[in-house]
Amino acid sequence: MPVSDDLPRHLTGRVVVPALEARLLVPVPCLDHGFVRLVDYMGDDNAIVQAARVSYGAGTRTIRKDRDLVRFLMRNRHTSPFETCEIKLHVKLPIFVARQWVRHRTASLNEVSGRYSVLDREFYLPATADLAVQSTDNRQGRGPTLDAEAAGAVLDLLRRDAEACHATYDHLLARHDLARELARIGLPLSTYTQWTWKIDLHNLLHFLALRLHPHAQREFRVYAAAIADITKDWVPLAWEAFEDYTLHAVHLSRGALEAVRHALRGDLVDPAALGLGRREWEELQDSIPEIAGRGNGGG
Repeated sequence: MPVSDDLPRHLTGRVVVPALEARLLVPVPCLDHGFVRLVDYMGDDNAIVQAARVSYGAGTRTIRKDRDLVRFLMRNRHTSPFETCEIKLHVKLPIFVARQWVRHRTASLNEVSGRYSVLDREFYLPATADLAVQSTDNRQGRGPTLDAEAAGAVLDLLRRDAEACHATYDHLLARHDLARELARIGLPLSTYTQWTWKIDLHNLLHFLALRLHPHAQREFRVYAAAIADITKDWVPLAWEAFEDYTLHAVHLSRGALEAVRHALRGDLVDPAALGLGRREWEELQDSIPEIAGRGNGGG
């Protein structure tokens, strides 16, 4: 059961964040069968401040000064104070999301073993609204959604294939007593797996900056959003700075900065002369619509 918000502080000498104590071991539903569950955490906003000042036990100065320091650290990419805070999550997710997730090699994880355990008969099926054709301008993204008839047909195929694969898995285990490590090999990527995932705050924020991005796969963004909500409750000052300087900020190259200067002066911008490729120039116009139409051609 979750720990009560009113846990007496004298029972522990460690940092306690009441908003996270209320979240402990409470699953946040994700997709159709998945979840994110907070298992443990270490540190808070004050821990970041204390690490930066290297003064422990003295308490905070003021919230305003602490906020200013956290924002200075984030703005100037002084990352080590953020690394002193850590969080541990229990996650249940489809294997195809896990295969993307594991690319973030800055965390510690331990996944359920299909060699040791019999995997649950659970697999992910997208909602009809999430079924779309391949994007024509993004090789790893989606385009327009399927019409109702096509979406229904696709869902039937996905469900039928997944059920058949899991039926084979059960048959191999029950009828042939096949080793679990072999019986699992035909299971689809939609099968759910679980793991414990521990990461420090600096690397967590980098993870969220990538996986909350609109270009990230929708199913992954669901998990990122759930973790983001936990992080907001955990370190609100750091989260505010992250939103301002990373998540909703625009980072400009030297050429892009010069293009903005040209546009502010009312001059036409020559992206090629500034070393901007077509894609960078398009992204810059998307990020700063006010300069759209100021170019004299593509990069």
